[in-house]
Amino acid sequence: MNKTFLTLAISCLLTGSALGQSAQDFKDAYENLSIFQDAMATKLKPGIKKKQIEQLKDPALKQLALDLLNGKNDNQYKLASYKAYLSPNVLGNMLSIGDGYSKYENVTGVYLPKGKHIIIVDGIEEGKDVKLLVPNWMRKAPNPEEPTKDPKGWGIEKKEFELKNGVNIIELKDFGSLAYISYFSYEPEKEKPITVNFLTGQVNGYFDINKHKDADWDRMLSQAVFPILDAKGKHIQIAYPVESLKKYAAGKGVELISNYDSLVYRQHRIMGLIKHNRVPENKILARVNYNYYMFRDGDGVAYMGDKKGYAMGMVVNPASVIKGDPCWGFSHEVGHVHQTRPMFNWGGLGEVSNNLFSLYVMRSFGNKSRILGQNNFNLAKTNIIDKKISFLQDPDVFNRLVPFWQLQLYFEGAGNNPDFYPDLFEAFRNQNKNNTPNRQRIQANWGRAGAPMERNPAVHQLNFVKTACEVSKTDLTEFFDKYGFFYVGTMEYDDYGKYNYNMTQEMVDECKKAIKAMNYKKPSLDISTLSDKF
Repeated sequence: MNKTFLTLAISCLLTGSALGQSAQDFKDAYENLSIFQDAMATKLKPGIKKKQIEQLKDPALKQLALDLLNGKNDNQYKLASYKAYLSPNVLGNMLSIGDGYSKYENVTGVYLPKGKHIIIVDGIEEGKDVKLLVPNWMRKAPNPEEPTKDPKGWGIEKKEFELKNGVNIIELKDFGSLAYISYFSYEPEKEKPITVNFLTGQVNGYFDINKHKDADWDRMLSQAVFPILDAKGKHIQIAYPVESLKKYAAGKGVELISNYDSLVYRQHRIMGLIKHNRVPENKILARVNYNYYMFRDGDGVAYMGDKKGYAMGMVVNPASVIKGDPCWGFSHEVGHVHQTRPMFNWGGLGEVSNNLFSLYVMRSFGNKSRILGQNNFNLAKTNIIDKKISFLQDPDVFNRLVPFWQLQLYFEGAGNNPDFYPDLFEAFRNQNKNNTPNRQRIQANWGRAGAPMERNPAVHQLNFVKTACEVSKTDLTEFFDKYGFFYVGTMEYDDYGKYNYNMTQEMVDECKKAIKAMNYKKPSLDISTLSDKF
């Protein structure tokens, strides 16, 4: 980097204006930084002595200079390069899944306590939006006895600071926490990495399954300066309490993150992301929360942690997270992130289509089928088929899940089409005009809700029926008829929002006519009789 300190001083003043810091703050920073040879403050000027360093006003910069003088400064966390990731919003458009992938991809491993901090940045190109994110991982409800009644909600409370090349001075007044670099793009492969040097703050570190072993994991847990530790795998990243990780996963960091990666990988598989070469480099964030047992929101998935363990005891133990209820719970919440909208998540499927992933993942790990154990196969027949109602009229979401799972059972078996769901998801993605890989279209809607989505569940329900027949090359009319997919009438119900179902006979006739014209064979058996065997 060839910036002179005159250039750096000008950058300081410009950045200070953007961050709302005073000119005096930057004047003081410039005076402190004048002993360094380069603008990133990685080397001291020749001839600098301890006496000059002792005169520095900022204790953090003084310590940095002393470390450099003594040859001790070798920090892979406070000074690091960060690459751009695909914007979660753009990824959501491409995969038709919303924007639930992580907004915290660039983990720094740096803890920033309350107070002022100096950060030097280089490499941000003109027009690029790069931010420092500091989420309040330790936030709890004012009344710990009623954690769900939090006036701030359950989402992540965070501080955001726009970063510019040169010196950035930020101030954390309300809380200190771990730092993350927000650097996203439409075409990340074309972006250059940026360099960030945290001159202040403390090293907390983070576990990277591609670099570290269990010995590193235990060392990081023992040396953590903040109550939360970051860890990342290929498909997942976590921000969990150090004490929970020590209690449930000591010596098992590799196994825990590997199991998480495997859980997400299995969802990618049934979604067709692997077969159709769509697996994102982006990760899903799993974090601790102190409001509710387990949930999914726009920032990923969250699991409750407190002194009793709660959800942490289920999802942090690497052996339990792939067994029974913990496996279901983790897969259920990640499944919410992967729900394909609206083609397989119309009104009434909010707590249904995500559980297709739960069942698939559970069984792939050798677990007993939950809907078999709960007798949902028989209940679905009694309460839906025998009563000749729409499956949406059954209040039990597990009964509603049965027909979708029976399709999996048939096509992996007698239907001889194990790629039914992978190809069906791909067909849905190709149907979604909002996911067309057109840069102008996606950028125009970047951060917006986009065009109004068809709210009538009946429209998407018939599209599911028709597309399932097309993809499988099978006439599934009779099967769907049994579960009331052609139910004519109106319904009003709530499913994370109000929905008005309106199916006309004309709509049904048109769909059935289109399927008949495909001239596909019928299933070799009655799919509605299928059930899991274990």
